[in-house]
Amino acid sequence: MKNENEKLSSNPIKSNFPVELIYNIGTLIFSIIFVHTIYITLIRPRAQALITIAEQKGVSVERVFSVIMKDPEQELCIILMFWAIFMIGSKIYSIIKQNYIINVDILGFDNSGKVTKDQAVEALQDIERYKFGLGDSVIIQTLSSSLRSYITTSNIQNASETLVTATENIGMRLEADLSMIRYIVWAIPSIGFIGTVRGIGQALSQADVALAGDISAMTSSLGVAFNSTFVALLISILIMFLLHQIQRMNDKLVLDAHDYCNKYFISKVLE
Repeated sequence: MKNENEKLSSNPIKSNFPVELIYNIGTLIFSIIFVHTIYITLIRPRAQALITIAEQKGVSVERVFSVIMKDPEQELCIILMFWAIFMIGSKIYSIIKQNYIINVDILGFDNSGKVTKDQAVEALQDIERYKFGLGDSVIIQTLSSSLRSYITTSNIQNASETLVTATENIGMRLEADLSMIRYIVWAIPSIGFIGTVRGIGQALSQADVALAGDISAMTSSLGVAFNSTFVALLISILIMFLLHQIQRMNDKLVLDAHDYCNKYFISKVLE
């Protein structure tokens, strides 16, 4: 019994380790290094070469990928895009990892009669010992809450109400976990707008040169303005689509957890 208690006390410490925080910081650093390396080795040298050739020939710069993407606002948007994709991928993996348990009866209550309080206590002890290696699973969390309520009150109605409350709370927590991704979805168009303001400001500062007959500097600055907005809007559309997909998966996971508890616990008690 002592060894089991020591095991129980050690597991929460492990679960409180900030793995997600370290993952997010690590993926941000990787995204910065990866994107910036591509920019300084490929995109900016190619864009500068095209700009130089256009200036020598006295023509407008061709709108190719490297020219559109060369500015710092676009680089920052790409970094945030990769970071958001890493976070979304991590959450999708977590959901997929939990899905296989949906069709597995981990409680093991038989159909020979009504579930007793002792059986519920034993099932809860198995769950709290992380017997199934799914301590952070939504299903495990809802089951634990419902079992505790039934053990404490010996009332299945209370257990059912606790189940509803637990699934609602978990749904809100999953929704809150997406706050950083929502911030990135908001930040990317804002960064694009900053590029727009910067480009227009540069263009206006060169109005006297344009009036003298040389509009190349002004058109280049306006290109910065429109390119940054164009890239930011495209990226925000992509990230918003992925965000809606993860929200849909979270909602389905919470509903599946509720149905699972009803099927394998609540219905067995009512038999």
